[in-house]
Amino acid sequence: MSNRPIGIFDSGIGGTSIFKEIHSLLPNESCIYLADSKNAPYGNKTKKEILQLCIKNTEYLLKQDCKIIVVACNTATTNAISYLRKTYDVPFIGIEPAIKPAALNTKTNAVGILATKGTLSSQLFHKTTDLYAGGIKVIEQVGEGIVPLIESGQLNSKRMVTLLNYYLEPMVKADIDHLVLGCTHYPYLIPILTKMLPKKVTIIDSGLAVARQTQAILQSNDLLNTTDSQPSISFYSNGDIEVLRTIIDNKFNSSFLDF
Repeated sequence: MSNRPIGIFDSGIGGTSIFKEIHSLLPNESCIYLADSKNAPYGNKTKKEILQLCIKNTEYLLKQDCKIIVVACNTATTNAISYLRKTYDVPFIGIEPAIKPAALNTKTNAVGILATKGTLSSQLFHKTTDLYAGGIKVIEQVGEGIVPLIESGQLNSKRMVTLLNYYLEPMVKADIDHLVLGCTHYPYLIPILTKMLPKKVTIIDSGLAVARQTQAILQSNDLLNTTDSQPSISFYSNGDIEVLRTIIDNKFNSSFLDF
């Protein structure tokens, strides 16, 4: 049906967590991943700046003949996806914090969300929260400083642990039983978070849901690759390519690209 690639972009390496879910679910699909690490994080930029960066990323992926584009960034989704869908003639998959399952399943009526400023201040986030989390205590925390640490290869640093302890303390005091990760960089924190949080806390990210939605949209548009050809997987970053290589499989192509 279509052996053209899936395009994925993020404000850095975090969206590789989404790529891994997509590749696991759709192993026959070729993918091009674009890490705009030079401009990370998007969360502290203006809506206009975020939109301009998303247009730049989208147009690069379209030049590579991508059949669908996954905006693997919560901040980019909440600030730009409506414009992208109206402007370009390919399907777009977006990401937003999984506040709905947390709100539906909480037993303590308290959930935490760790996200960027750009996501937490967006209209889409507030609309979703108002729709599903009425009557539930939502502890919002801007993860200031987390993305730069991950992008600079300091994922498991003492500085990261100190920062997370500071951010999680109010949530634990509020007796949360679900923590929503509202940034695609944050799933890489799960091993650390699991050690720091009470055992009753369920950590939720959007990766698998995004992969399933990507599969559904490809199928409904007759864009699934049904051939047996070996897929082509390529990663590009305009930041430190070695940091990207530490979190992806060595069998995949990865290159510096000044975009």
